Amino acid sequence: MADFHQGHLTTFHRLRPFDRERMEAELKEFNRHRPIALVLPVTPAELESQALQTILLHLKEIEYLNEIVIALGRTQEEEHFIRAKELFSVLPQRHVVIWTSGPKMEDFLRSLEEKDLSAGVDGKGRSAWISYGYIIAREKSKVIALHDCDIVNYTPELLARLVYPIASTTIDYAFCKGYYARVTDRMHGRVTRLFVTPLIKSLIRLFGYVPFLVYLGSFRYILAGEFAMLSDLSRVNRIPNDWGLEVETLAEVYRNYSLRRICQAEICETYEHKHQPLSADNPKTGLMKMAIDIAKSIFRNLAIEGIILSESGLRTLLINYQRTAKDEVKRYRDEAAFNGLFFDYHEESSTVEAFTQALQIAGEEFMANPLYSPLIPNWNRVESAFPDFLSQLKKMVEEDNK
Repeated sequence: MADFHQGHLTTFHRLRPFDRERMEAELKEFNRHRPIALVLPVTPAELESQALQTILLHLKEIEYLNEIVIALGRTQEEEHFIRAKELFSVLPQRHVVIWTSGPKMEDFLRSLEEKDLSAGVDGKGRSAWISYGYIIAREKSKVIALHDCDIVNYTPELLARLVYPIASTTIDYAFCKGYYARVTDRMHGRVTRLFVTPLIKSLIRLFGYVPFLVYLGSFRYILAGEFAMLSDLSRVNRIPNDWGLEVETLAEVYRNYSLRRICQAEICETYEHKHQPLSADNPKTGLMKMAIDIAKSIFRNLAIEGIILSESGLRTLLINYQRTAKDEVKRYRDEAAFNGLFFDYHEESSTVEAFTQALQIAGEEFMANPLYSPLIPNWNRVESAFPDFLSQLKKMVEEDNK
């Protein structure tokens, strides 16, 4: 059973087993007042996976969803688009498949460059952004939830707990971040455990209890890819097209809403999905690329808060981070022993050393080009530049799904 500790942010804990009948009945009623849309980013590699088959099996039974938007990215092959439409056709809810990396979409998005706007490169961030635009254009849903399609142990509980705080007409939150334990026979979540958490602790030591850092440090699983929000938030939020998606989303929410309307919810007991390789010798891929993008995102947002990161400050941060992260390794080793879990002390320590290199690369790249940003313009700005862009997007997507 979970604890019920409340910290800086409202936290909804998993205090009792999932009462599906009760929660889904309430969500069906909420859907009448705040219709719920689900966004599912998917890649070709996931189309034939057992994880997706399990997700589809459960989604077919969920009656409280108003619409489902599937965003197929990372492919130029039409056969993948056809296959995706075939696979998701089993869903009884209203749904569309958006080929976010298809030739037609690429041509359509290039029109933004006429006004010095860019939707960035193909990836999860752009797929989510296009999906939000379609939902905004339809004007039929008030709540948007997002989760990945590689969740191995997916159950209806995950989605219900995720959307409940936003869909509810009584507790009324604007943004909900999911969290969970990443545990099998060992602890997973290396980027969160060994990079982001000790990095935030080190930054607090250097710069003090900056409200933004305290806010980030309050999330139980900061890199969880599952969240729900009011659709109005998708109009004003800017999101990146790199691995900084989760941190930048939280940063945008921080600037656009009071903390009283931001919450996190424990959405399942444990969570399992595919694992990325560390790629310690290649900073352009794997967890190394992820760590670099996340660090640069944090640096950008600290600059927005008026924090100055100097070269000497970066050197101090590197030393402090590595020591803090290695202290965390010892804590996790003890935690594993307490719970009878497998733990590779050498591998965890080597991961910290690789992440230290990633942090140094991120700092050097940020210092060299602090104005670079991977953020996609928000939909309000796009509409200002192209008043009919959303209506054209809606028309294109629906023609492709006939």
